[in-house]
This record gives sequence, structure tokens and C-alpha cells, in this order.
Amino acid sequence: MVNEYTGPPPQEMETFLPQDGKNGATVYKFTPAKSDVEANGTIQFDPFKERKLEHPTTDGETLTHLLKASLGTGILAMPVAFSYAGLVGGILATVFTAFICTHCAYVLVKCGHTLYRRTHRTAMSFSEIAEVAFENGPEWGRRFGMPTSYCIRYGLFITYFGTCAVYTVIIATNFQQVIEHYYGSPLNLRVMIALLLVPLILLSWVPNLKYLAPVSMVANVFMGVGLGITFYYLVTDMPPVESRPLFLPVMQWPAFFAIVIFAMEAIGVVMPLENQMKTPQNFIGICGVLNQGMAGVTLIYILLGFLGYVKYGDEAAGSITLNLPVDEIPAQAVKILIALAVYCTFGLQFYVCLDIGWVAIKDRFTKRPRLVEYVMRTILVTAAVLLAVAVPTIGPFIGLIGAFCFSILGLLIPIVIEMVTYWEEGFGPGNWIVWKNVIVFVFGIIALVFGSKSSIQDILALYA
Repeated sequence: MVNEYTGPPPQEMETFLPQDGKNGATVYKFTPAKSDVEANGTIQFDPFKERKLEHPTTDGETLTHLLKASLGTGILAMPVAFSYAGLVGGILATVFTAFICTHCAYVLVKCGHTLYRRTHRTAMSFSEIAEVAFENGPEWGRRFGMPTSYCIRYGLFITYFGTCAVYTVIIATNFQQVIEHYYGSPLNLRVMIALLLVPLILLSWVPNLKYLAPVSMVANVFMGVGLGITFYYLVTDMPPVESRPLFLPVMQWPAFFAIVIFAMEAIGVVMPLENQMKTPQNFIGICGVLNQGMAGVTLIYILLGFLGYVKYGDEAAGSITLNLPVDEIPAQAVKILIALAVYCTFGLQFYVCLDIGWVAIKDRFTKRPRLVEYVMRTILVTAAVLLAVAVPTIGPFIGLIGAFCFSILGLLIPIVIEMVTYWEEGFGPGNWIVWKNVIVFVFGIIALVFGSKSSIQDILALYA
């Protein structure tokens, strides 16, 4: 009997490997982990697992920053905004405005997450998302990538740098009013602004958003207490609700939208916050950080606008604090608390300028980059304070720039990025995304026109 040779005896590891014999050959089968494989058999890139941060922020810390970015001094103008729309009209228009602003921020982050996976990147700024979207989009739009990126970068920098200068004036003005009341003689506003230089430089030296979170929390506390005292004044001896109109002519509503958009808009801090998150996937979603923050902000805006308009009607001032009695201690406390809240907010607004500026120059300073970064922080803060000292009435000019930039950057650019990002995939049944973006586009143009008109009127009144 002849024994047929069947090959060498199996080795130890071979006895444990699944085999598939074909034509006398042994084939060993390996199956990758399911979590690493997509349906089409290619390895999936997870940008959130690959993101490595030295000091990542938690969801709660990110929510704190978002609340502070959206609850700025613009909220104090809500009563005068309601005077353009009426009580019920103001509530409906505030909800609609908040929905549009939140949606545009959501679209920006969603497109960023899509582009992370397409390009195997873990984080991108606002300008980088626009650039990458165009460069990886339809053929006709690829030449617009770099110009769009530059426009976003410079637009954000100018707007937020100007905002930092205006914040310096607001802080100094609030302290000046209280000190003059007790001191009995006028103080030089420029001197008050100059005295803020060192405290603002120290605040700008907070290294990152992780360590800036407690500062934002303190700012929220100051703003919350200040608004609480303001609410007390509003509900004291409040006239009946029936004394104010529920709706006002729709032709006045664009002025309402112009005020609320620029009070609520915080598109410049959205991507810096998302880029520093430990779990960036939690930023969006039905119960995500973005929706939680904006829901709370919208409620506070509605309450202050509604109560302020019921209390003062058409006599509501551009800042509700101007309607409070000057000689009462609680009203003076409101001014101090708001000044402190704005001071704490300065660091978050400044971070947008820092992020853009540092990205632009960091490749040129590979030696001792930390020293160069802190020198740049100091120079930027000093420049903002000097601008405020030179032109204390800079507010309306920055308002004009903000009206122009926030309308374009906060409302129009995100929907353009969405169209380009999903150009090849389509825009849903019946092209509903296109029709939705047409509505946002019209809303953005209204905000641009009437916001610019309002700022120009303020400038003319200043020098009349």
C-alpha cells in the first residue's frame, strides 16, 4: 500500500488558524475587526478617535463657553428689538432667528465632520472647512477655495479684534459711570480704558480654552446676577400686558432681525470650541451642546425682550441698563456686574483673533514658539486697547463691520459650504436642501441690508 504524501506536519500556530484548502494549497483566512471596516470593505477613518489634544474640553466646559459667547452685551438691546415686532411677534421672530443662527452653525460643524472623514483630518477651522469644501467639491468651484478662506479669516479677525476694542470701551464706561456718581466729578474715559491694559493682558495669557472655562463660568455668574437684578426692576410696577401691542407692522420686523442676529450670532467661536472638545461628535445632534446652549440663550432673550418691552414700551433704550435708575445701588451693581462679565468674556472673543493670528505665523517661528505666542498675545491686546483709547466712539463703526461680516460669515457662507460639500451626493428629496438654503439666503440679505443701515444711522447721529 502506497501512502500519499500530504505535506509537512502542521506547525503549532497552524492548528489554531482557520484554513481553506484549494488545489492542495492551504489558505489562512483573517477577518478584520468589524468596527474598523465599512460596508464597502475599506478601513474607516474615525477623526474623533484620532484627535489628540493636550488639554481637551468637556461637553460642560464647551457649553459654558458657548453660553458666554452668545450671552453678550447685545442681549441688553432685546426690549428695543421687541418694540419693532410687538410682544407675540417678538417671541415668534426671536425663535425663528435663533433657529436660523443655530442651523447655520450646525451646518458648518456637520460639513466639517464630513470633510474630516474625506480628507483624513481631525480638526479644521472655519476658513479651512470652506477651502477644503471648494477644493474637493465640483470642478467649477475649486478655484474659489483659497480666496474664500482668506475672506473668512480676515473677516473674522477684523470683526473680533474690533469687538475686543469695543468691549474695552464698554468695561471702562460702566465703571466710569459708577465712579463718577460717587466721586462727583467727571473722569477721562481714555484714562479709564488705558488702566485696563494690564488686567486684559493677564487675561489674554490664559493658555487655552480648558483653563479659560472657569473664567467663562464666572462671567456667566456675573451676567446672570446682573440680569436677575434687571428682571427685578422690570417686574416691579410693571404695566398690564394688554397695554402693549401683540404685533406690529411686518415692515418694521427687519430692524428687529438686525438687532437680534448680531446679538445672538457667535459663528466665530463655533469651530474653535469644537476643535478643542474631547468628544466633538457631541457638539451637534438633537440634544447636542449646540442645541442645549442655544435653547437656553433663546429663552433668556425672549424673557428680557418681553418684560423690558412691557415695562418701558417705546421708551426702551438701546441698552436696558440705561432705563434703570442711576442713583439706586442695585442699578449701579448691574453696571458693575455687566462690566465684570464683559471683562471675563474678553478672553473668549480674543481667542478667535489669537487662533487666526497664530495659525498664520506659527510656521515662521519654530524656535521657542511658546515665547513668540505670548508676545503676540500681548501685542494684540495692546493694539486693541490703543485703538479704543484713540477712538472711544468706535462702537458704531465696528457695528457696521459686524453687520456686514456676521451676515455673510454667519448666515450666507455656511449654506454655500453645505451646497459645495454635498454637491455630488445630492440635496435630498425634491432638492429640499436647496429650497431651505434659499430661505436662509433671503434672511441673510435682509440682515445685511438693515443691519448696515442701522449702523450707518448710528455713525451719522454720532457726528451730526
